[in-house]
Amino acid sequence: MESRSRMAETSDFSMDEYIYEAREELKRVEHIIYVSLKYTRTTDVIRNAVLRLVSFFDMMIDAFMIDAQEKELIGRIPKSPASKANELSERYADNEQLQKYLRFYFFLKDLLKRDYQKINEYRRHVGMVFELENCSTIINIDSLETCQYYAFKFYNFSNRLLGLVEDEE
Repeated sequence: MESRSRMAETSDFSMDEYIYEAREELKRVEHIIYVSLKYTRTTDVIRNAVLRLVSFFDMMIDAFMIDAQEKELIGRIPKSPASKANELSERYADNEQLQKYLRFYFFLKDLLKRDYQKINEYRRHVGMVFELENCSTIINIDSLETCQYYAFKFYNFSNRLLGLVEDEE
């Protein structure tokens, strides 16, 4: 995650560089799911995958902020990731698909703040159980694959929304 901290210190990065780094982060998530978790079935590895997913979303949101600033839609980019996401949410309030992706991002960030219980550590179905307000949720290898797939859909969606690729009809 050294690239993320390096990027955060410098405001000279372009939207394309953030998108490239976000794609690299997605590759790291994929490696964690399909390689690291195969040999090291611990909740620490699962937590690292969720951290990488949040980092991916942070970078994509940064790309949106730079795009908005270049188009002079905003004066300055907020400092905190949550403020950036809220700004993006307000800017695209009518885009329901983007709102779903942002809710998922906030859900992942919320999970990282919560206590969890470990289940089946060192086994195929290793997982983290989180108690939420009205229910509980489990993050395991299978759900991480789904999260990674959803993040990849967000990546493609964002590239289309930012005008980097054409819509496929």
